[in-house]
Amino acid sequence: MASAPPGRARPLVVLKLGGETLAEQHETLAGVADVARTHDLVIVHGGGRRLTDWLARLGLESRFEAGRRVTDEASLEVAVAVLAGVVNAELVAALERLGVRAVGLTGIDAGLLVTERIVELGRVGRVISARPEIIGVLHGAGLLPVVAPVALDADGAICNVNADEVAAGLAAALTARLVLLTDTQGVLDREGRTIAALDEPAAEALIGDGVIAGGMIPKVRGALAAIRAGVPEVVIADGRGRSALGDALAPADGPATATRLAPPSD
Repeated sequence: MASAPPGRARPLVVLKLGGETLAEQHETLAGVADVARTHDLVIVHGGGRRLTDWLARLGLESRFEAGRRVTDEASLEVAVAVLAGVVNAELVAALERLGVRAVGLTGIDAGLLVTERIVELGRVGRVISARPEIIGVLHGAGLLPVVAPVALDADGAICNVNADEVAAGLAAALTARLVLLTDTQGVLDREGRTIAALDEPAAEALIGDGVIAGGMIPKVRGALAAIRAGVPEVVIADGRGRSALGDALAPADGPATATRLAPPSD
């Protein structure tokens, strides 16, 4: 995987956002605009709830396995339309209104993402690497990339890809800090308390016990894969509120309000 260019003047951060409506994310996006003044950001967005709603309107079922959406041919068309179309365009438009020059992309553009097919899930891909040259070009032009989670598999077929895994793959390719914003204060234990720090053995034990479940599984496993690939830090944090991203990037201080993952210390 490629690494970040030497001599970078601004910190580089890959940020994963959900695909909620703009009304739900207005304050969060305002905070993203604040951080974009001092950092080079790459935004990866999801859109699972929006996609589920659209599929239901069309009479199509939503099924999941270990946090990944099972995607057949019919639901793939809807996924591309909603993720690469509706959600991506809404986020770019919202950032532009906040004074951020943003560009919408997918993992298909310029071969940004390299994926392999997860055959048992249908038209679903797993990120195995990335070609982030286009990210550097856009940052050099003062533009913020906003990436929708669809990509091509080895046969050139379009696939739906878990957005947390997309963010982790891009962070690894860029050797960037990774922030995964969610609707909880990080990864929670059985009593609903935030786990301040997490490593791979502890995470797999919590998954095995069912404490980490559903969509949090690919989020945590993607974060751990990013750490193994050289990402210096991953923060899983509450994405609600204008200070969400700034707080996630700030040093931990006081009671745990986010879960932080870092390489093992020597």
